[in-house]
Amino acid sequence: MLNIQLAAKYATAIFEIARDENNLDGYDKDLGKVREDVFAIPEAVKFFQNPLIPQQAKKDLLTRAVGKEVSATVMNFLMLLVDKKRIGVFNEIYDIFTNLKNKEQGVLIADVTTAFPLSKKQQDALIKKLTSLTGRKIKVRPHKDTSIIGGIILKIGDKRIDGSAAGRLRALKNSLSVNSI
Repeated sequence: MLNIQLAAKYATAIFEIARDENNLDGYDKDLGKVREDVFAIPEAVKFFQNPLIPQQAKKDLLTRAVGKEVSATVMNFLMLLVDKKRIGVFNEIYDIFTNLKNKEQGVLIADVTTAFPLSKKQQDALIKKLTSLTGRKIKVRPHKDTSIIGGIILKIGDKRIDGSAAGRLRALKNSLSVNSI
């Protein structure tokens, strides 16, 4: 709980800087690059969360990994996180930053789970349909789960629509068990 509160403070700080500079997308791109190149690697996350590893070693690794690929402000932010011993919660900071950015820009995230990846055409059609239904900008976050057999599971905010083959089979099974009593 404390880590989430700390992450929220740092995420809000970098979000406010990005908003003041009218560069939310640029900061999101840079922070996303850091996440993709460094914090998507489990061993790297363990490295940065380990309190026995010297701060300078963490700074050196960040500089080598992304120093030339992100803005000076984002690099300074990363160094501050290392100095304050908060770099271990970078993924949480990035998630909160992304949520703040999406809220500011009126974007809804649609988590779309399918058994097989959607084609670009299918994804565009889904975005168009969801945009017309919600009246908001939609970004699709795809997930693959072969256990759903086919169809789609859609989650936007607290709404979940299960149009998967596995979900329909479960509903049919439940319906048959209730009717047989």
